[in-house]
Amino acid sequence: MSHEGAGQRRAMVIDFHTHIMPEWVRRDREHYASMDPCFATLYTNPKARLATAEDLLASMDEASVDVSVILNIGWTSHEMCVRTNDYLLEAASLHPDRLIPFCALQPASPARAVEELQRCAASGARGIGELRPDIQGFSLTDSSLLSPIVEIAVARQMIILTHVSEPVGHAYAGKGTVTPEQPYRFAAEFPQAVLVCAHWGGGLPFYNLMPEVRETLSNVYFDTAATQYLYSPDIFSVVDGIAGSDHILFGSDFPLTSQRRAIQEMDKAELRSDARELIAGENARRLLSHGGTQIERA
Repeated sequence: MSHEGAGQRRAMVIDFHTHIMPEWVRRDREHYASMDPCFATLYTNPKARLATAEDLLASMDEASVDVSVILNIGWTSHEMCVRTNDYLLEAASLHPDRLIPFCALQPASPARAVEELQRCAASGARGIGELRPDIQGFSLTDSSLLSPIVEIAVARQMIILTHVSEPVGHAYAGKGTVTPEQPYRFAAEFPQAVLVCAHWGGGLPFYNLMPEVRETLSNVYFDTAATQYLYSPDIFSVVDGIAGSDHILFGSDFPLTSQRRAIQEMDKAELRSDARELIAGENARRLLSHGGTQIERA
């Protein structure tokens, strides 16, 4: 299905779910796998690719991705959150028109998490994530723990992105136990927060057929990261029909998969041109602009 006719502008592509790591982490993978459960879960396998900012930029050029949101991981160590956040913030400062940083927090250390969030926000971070509540030892339903973090995020118009997985289906490294009911309860508790549920929210958007759920999820978005490992391409049109294309954010999960392949997977769905434009980048552009990040349309 063609999305561009003669004389039409190319739809902007914003990849809302990418991960980068500093070279010093990649160089000493075994050490960091031995010290941190989240890193170990994701990267103990030597075939699991680690990418630097330079790797991501090269991928973006190859796949015609305009902008990428760069996510951290759910480090259990506050110190590793800080050290790797510094790398993401620096990478974004060097490429401000192409990379938008989110920051890692360890909410189980609440005072330090608040301090780190304020530091990162002042340095240009536009969101928090990717949170891994089960591995990091906290719950999305612990409102007393999360309230100070959410309060800052809302005041700063920052976005919160959390890993969510399916309660059924095959097992895989990093699947975890954060399933749809937990982000749903978070959204009910914190309706002002902008929440992005990774990996199609583990199926959470399917419940939008319930009117009260649709209302609760009005400020919740679903990214498409790792679609080809989880769903058939029909997921795009199904969630478009249930939750609306204005609540879907294209994400690849680079470097788990290539950005080019993720775009191809989206295009297999043969979406309406207006829906594809929203999903591919316009929704992300709008969300990020609320916090002052101006992204020029392609």
